[in-house]
Amino acid sequence: MSSTTAEPHDLVDFDVLLSAEELALRQRVRAVVDEHIRPHIASWYEEAVFPRDLIPVLASEGLLGMHLEGYGCAGRSAVEYGLVASELEAGDSGIRTFVSVQGSLAMSAIWKHGSETQKQEWLPQMAAGTVIGCFGLTEPGAGSDPGTMATFARRDGTDWVISGTKRWIGLASLAHVAIVWAQTDEGIRGFIVPTGSEGFSATPIAPKLSMRASVQCDVVLDDVRVPDAARLPEARGLRGPFECLNEARYGIAWGVMGAARDSFEAALSYAGERQPFNRALSGFQLTQQKLVDMALELNKGYLLALQLGRLKDAGRIQPHHISAGKLNNTREAIAITREARTILGGNGITLDYSPLRHANNLESVRTYEGTDEIHTLVLGNKLTGIPAFR
Repeated sequence: MSSTTAEPHDLVDFDVLLSAEELALRQRVRAVVDEHIRPHIASWYEEAVFPRDLIPVLASEGLLGMHLEGYGCAGRSAVEYGLVASELEAGDSGIRTFVSVQGSLAMSAIWKHGSETQKQEWLPQMAAGTVIGCFGLTEPGAGSDPGTMATFARRDGTDWVISGTKRWIGLASLAHVAIVWAQTDEGIRGFIVPTGSEGFSATPIAPKLSMRASVQCDVVLDDVRVPDAARLPEARGLRGPFECLNEARYGIAWGVMGAARDSFEAALSYAGERQPFNRALSGFQLTQQKLVDMALELNKGYLLALQLGRLKDAGRIQPHHISAGKLNNTREAIAITREARTILGGNGITLDYSPLRHANNLESVRTYEGTDEIHTLVLGNKLTGIPAFR
């Protein structure tokens, strides 16, 4: 791709590393974001509204469970999923989170660990967006250490009775089904729980300073009864939820670069138009240093994400690879969005511009799917061979 058509931040001709199909998909989803998300996101964020009308749009584009094969799913590559995550998060982290919770967590749990009957029943509806799912793992006292979860499922004849509480569960108040992880006498197991079940309740968490155009909930399971057919037969121990979390973490490594890119482009455009001291703000040395530093980290972040995607498509990706991407790219994305805000000055405090909204959202993204500290310890374990989690 020639330099005249490169992305505004691109200093390394990144797009020559992408296929024509990958570039076309990126452009198609960018157009969806431009049409359906950008004109409304400021008001959605201010009013703390998740746009349910967007769900059929995303489904019609084949973006729900897009990296899964069969059952009405698009069967796209890991790199294509990553590019989509980046474009959606350039609109808002909350929108990318919806696609991640639906596809990488709830649908992935069924696809990876469910029976054929469960896959046939749920995945086509979820790919079409007519059934929404959530993923109930985190608890009020068990975020980074899910092995200590208190939610318990006990056998009662041929049924299971589940009791416990979950917190920060994305989409739970909108969902038709919840993937609930619980302790049992046989270890940790996963269950497909219809949210209309007696004893299941989901309450949106409010007020929030981040991810305001998204929904996170407290969930209570008060002796919720499900048949044994609701159990995910292939999910045993923490490997079950962790395999799903790695799908979501991979998408984050790409997604946060979209938020950072959008912030950079807002700052670059503003700096070209703003005229302090009768000259363009972009002509000042300190401004150019900020723009260069942001662009360099964007280029490095996208190259890292692409390497992860190629590894994933080749079946060679390892958990420490994903931790490297999630930790580095989220950390750098927050730095970029904050720096972009400084170029906007006081105007950057308003919702007329995206960087501070992105920065606020990224505080949540930095925390969920493994905090900086957890991913640092994963990488420390890889480097030293010594697990320092406890």
